[in-house]
Parts: sequence; C-alpha cells; structure tokens
Amino acid sequence: MAQILKRATVLENGSARDADVMSTVADVIADIRRRGDEAVREYSTKFDNWSPDRFRLSDEQVESIVATVPKQTIEDIELAQRNVRRFAEHQLDSLRDFEVETEPGVFLGQRSIPVAAAGAYIPGGRYPLVASAHMTIVTAKVAGVPRVTACTPPIRGEIPAATVAAMSMAGADDIYLLGGVQAVAAMAIGTETIGKVDLLAGPGNAYVAEAKRQLFGEVGIDLFAGPTETLIVADDTADPFIVAVDLLSQAEHGPDSPAILITTSEALGREVIDLVDAILPTMSTRDYAEAAWRDHGQVLVASGLDEAYELADEFASEHVQILTAAPRDALDVMRNYGAIFLGEGTCVSYGDKVIGTNHTLPTRGAARYTGGLWVGKYLKTVTYQEVVDPAASAALGEVLGRAARVEFFEGHARSGDVRAAKYAGAPLPWAPDGAPDWTKTSV
Repeated sequence: MAQILKRATVLENGSARDADVMSTVADVIADIRRRGDEAVREYSTKFDNWSPDRFRLSDEQVESIVATVPKQTIEDIELAQRNVRRFAEHQLDSLRDFEVETEPGVFLGQRSIPVAAAGAYIPGGRYPLVASAHMTIVTAKVAGVPRVTACTPPIRGEIPAATVAAMSMAGADDIYLLGGVQAVAAMAIGTETIGKVDLLAGPGNAYVAEAKRQLFGEVGIDLFAGPTETLIVADDTADPFIVAVDLLSQAEHGPDSPAILITTSEALGREVIDLVDAILPTMSTRDYAEAAWRDHGQVLVASGLDEAYELADEFASEHVQILTAAPRDALDVMRNYGAIFLGEGTCVSYGDKVIGTNHTLPTRGAARYTGGLWVGKYLKTVTYQEVVDPAASAALGEVLGRAARVEFFEGHARSGDVRAAKYAGAPLPWAPDGAPDWTKTSV
C-alpha cells in the first residue's frame, strides 16, 4: 500500500460533463445548423468579440501576417514541423497496403485511404498554442488528406501571428480566424462559406471538447480530450529539482490538470513538495499551476518500482515520465499511458512542442484502450475481395448457404446458392419459373 505524502483535494477533474456546458453547446450547434454563417458570426461576436468581414484569411493576408513573425520563431516552427513530419512519415511507412491469395483464385486486400477533408482546431483563448498546428495539420498532410481546414481564435482581439504562420507552414488549405464551438460546429456541419469536413482534430476548452463529443458520429474525431495530465515515476536517483520543475511545467496547462509523482523515496517526495512550493511564486502562470497542484497534485511513495509501475498503470495518465536509474525498463512493464518519456534528458514539454511525436493524447483513463493522434487517424483502413476462380466461388457459395440459414438469413444464403449453381451445377430448389438453368452450362 503506497504512502500518501500529498493527496489531491479534488478527486474528480471534471469527468462529469457540466450540464450548462452541454446545454450551451447543443444550442449553438442547433442554431448553426439552422442559420449557418449568420449564427457563426453572432457567436464569434458574442464569445470572442470578433466579427471581421471574412473569417477566412486570404493568401495575401496570410503572407502579410507571417511577415510580422520574428525570424527565430519561423526557424523554430520549421524545426518542430520537420520533426513532426519525419515521425509521421515513419508512421506512414509502418502501414502497408497488401493483397493475399488466401485460397486458389480468392484474393483479399487492404488499403489505407485518407479522409477527403479534415478540420484542425488550434486553441487560443489565453495563450497561442502554436504547436497544435504542427500536430494536427502536418500529420494530416503526411497522411495525404487533400483538404485541411484550420481554425484558431483571435486572442483578446489580436491575430495570433505565430499560430497563423504555423498553420500556413504546416500546409493548411483554408485558414479561419474563428474559435470555440462555432468553429468546430461550422467545420463539422458546413456553412455557406465553410466547407464540411470528415474528421475533427485538435484540443480545446470544455466547450470545444463537448462540441466534438456531440458531433461525433456525424464526423470522426481524434479523441475525447480532457485536462492535461502528467505523472512522474522516480526512484532515489532522480533530481528532485527537475522533478518539481517538470510537474509544474504541465500543471500550468490549467487549474484542473493533475500532476502526480509516484516515487520509491520518501525523502525525494518530501523534497519535491518543498521545491514546488518554492518555485511556484516565480511562475507567470502561477494562477493555473498553483490551483492545479493544490487541487489535483499528488505524491505517493511506493514500496518499490514494481508497485510504482502498477500504480502508474492504474492512473493511465496522458503523459508518463520515467526518472529512474533504468528508465527503459518501463517499456517492458507498463501498458497504460498516452506517451512515455524516458530519462532525465527527456521532458514532457519536448513532446508538447518540438520533439516530433504527437501531443494530442488520451486523458481521463482513455489510455487503457487507445493511443493518441497519429497519421493513421486520418486514414480509413478498407478491404477488398475478388474471387476469380469459379470453383472457389462455388465452394464458398455452398458454405455461405449453410452458414446463412443457421442464422435464418435466407437472402444471404441465396446469394451463395446462385454461385454454387452457376459455377458447379448445384440445384436451386427455390428458383422461380424462368430462372436460368445452369445445370447444363456450369463450369
């Protein structure tokens, strides 16, 4: 039984959807269905105080905005996108179309086909989340998506130039300065000026997440996202200062972001708690990070690494960081995480911004059954079948007739019967007068 050095004061991090959020989102979606662009404009004015002549940025506007971005920022975006693109290309290479002859004359195949159109939502709100453009747009383009529509909101009435630059450099086909539920709904439903997409990707606030949930089925989504989560497994070799800094690096995402330490060293756990308290006052994002640590932070002391890994798997955290003497051991024993970060030289924030793996990851325990956004999410895995040997078709037809009648599917059975009849001269006792007589012409 693990010893608890710091307990979360709020055990639920918003897993139950707020009724007001659900109702508000449902009303906005329904209104956009009815009134299209007119409703989108009204909600943009209401929620973001933003109502330009056109939400879509022209090529000239994009070029002008990108020109205002500092050269160093452009170079950093290029590096990050190069890393994301390279990793996504390797993911794509791991998938392959194939065709196999399972029996003589029976060919089965598989193909991966990109969706025709994807919508990328890049959050803004309080801060520009530039890296989300890399993760959603670059990955979609590597997958081969022909049209990517990207939306991001203005930030306090200002155009987020670096985000627009990242969207453009990533390859977005249409860029809209539009945020919130109105952006997500417009992309999913389609309006007079915004084309309908087949899949929505990208993080957002509670309203955006709820909009994606309500629209799921009408369109595909990347995953159901909640507050950012981080969990560190550390032994007595870990640097407590780095542990504290890394916990707070993710706590600043929001006041409901869990930051959890599981350690085999009580002394390290207590030192980390003291260091977090000392570092917090120096953070410009203290209002979020402090609330997250106070309400959702935990420090647990495990009896050993085996127990630590078991506990970590129970949390199934979005991000898991391994700060132990042998970090790669975690790859062999852990199974529930969105992404894992091995060793002191690797931090979760690398994954968030620059290293190349995707930062759109499962939260709220979803890591038990899914991974995060990847190139395959934009691909539909489809199959095809062809039976070119008449004898093989006849044999399959006979089996189908028997198998379908076990389930009382007479129509299915007859599809098999006619092939057994045409290709092998099998009788058709149910055939009406005038049906073909294949007993003389069967192959």
